[in-house]
Amino acid sequence: MQNLPNCPVCQSENTYHDTIQFICPDCGHEWSEQANDDLADEQIVVKDSNGNLLVNGDSVILIKDLKLKGSSEILKKGTKYKNIRLVTGDHNVECGKLQLKSEFLKKATS
Repeated sequence: MQNLPNCPVCQSENTYHDTIQFICPDCGHEWSEQANDDLADEQIVVKDSNGNLLVNGDSVILIKDLKLKGSSEILKKGTKYKNIRLVTGDHNVECGKLQLKSEFLKKATS
């Protein structure tokens, strides 16, 4: 079974693909595959451990010690990372060469 996108208008999961476009039977909205790809590229919504919205360029603070997989190095609680970049995937925050999960970060105030 295909993984179809939710409707961008009503967020319904009951969408289906009709040759050249997606259709939502609940609200009747129709949109093209190209429009769906454009929406996916534009919107990456990432929230920190407190539910604050993160954006590219923010500074974040690590809220717990984390062991780097495959290494004996430990990232210490309270470490501040500046100028983050949001990416898609499980580890959705890029801090330089590291990729971390947003659930272990909190947004730094100024």
